[in-house]
Amino acid sequence: MNFLDLFFPKFCVNCKKLGDYLCPNCFIYLSFDVANICAVCSHPSIDGMTHPGCRGRYTIDGTFVGLEYNPVMKKLMYQFKYKPYLSDLSKFLSELLYESLIQKEEFAKLIDRKDFVFVPIPLFTSREKSRGYNQSELLAKRLSKKFGLEVKSLLTRIKDTKTQVGQTKKERRENLANAFALQTRNPTRFAKAPARREFEIRNVLLVDDILTTGATLNSAANSLKRAGARRVFGIALAKER
Repeated sequence: MNFLDLFFPKFCVNCKKLGDYLCPNCFIYLSFDVANICAVCSHPSIDGMTHPGCRGRYTIDGTFVGLEYNPVMKKLMYQFKYKPYLSDLSKFLSELLYESLIQKEEFAKLIDRKDFVFVPIPLFTSREKSRGYNQSELLAKRLSKKFGLEVKSLLTRIKDTKTQVGQTKKERRENLANAFALQTRNPTRFAKAPARREFEIRNVLLVDDILTTGATLNSAANSLKRAGARRVFGIALAKER
């Protein structure tokens, strides 16, 4: 226990035991056995790669997921995203994601190239101000230190999308259509399709917190590829069943 823990003690999100955000007894309930899907059609996919028949000029190339969004993981994510807004959880959660990613052969091949950048999925401005941080950005920054890659906030969310809970696949995709745009050199402005010569990033690893149907990651990838990105893959901390 460090000095800060004396004033801000940590409790297990599942059993409330003093010590850490997840005690050893509850840690065993986490599952790294995640069923991969194609982020375009949402159907099962080998290694999370986009199906050959689903690939298009502006579609995402594949996704990598850390853990299953089971009841214990759901409690961790709730504490991370909602009151009391435990941003410090980003350290523990990013460690879980990192350990999962390094076990994936396809991801290892990509990361060895060293020509990718991490790009966090942005929140709508009012939502980020309310929370005080973007959880995906916190995860991306910690992953960047682990893998030695840059983090670039290339995207902005220009559409205050509704909650995805309870929506069908079609409704999710319609909800996220044209939700993202590219940041320009002037951080107070954005553009849906900046000139390709101004877009120097070629390979992107999008970072998000939860993967459901893949609609969010695919919409963001669409914006990046229309701006000139060559390859775009998604990373999500957890995947809903």
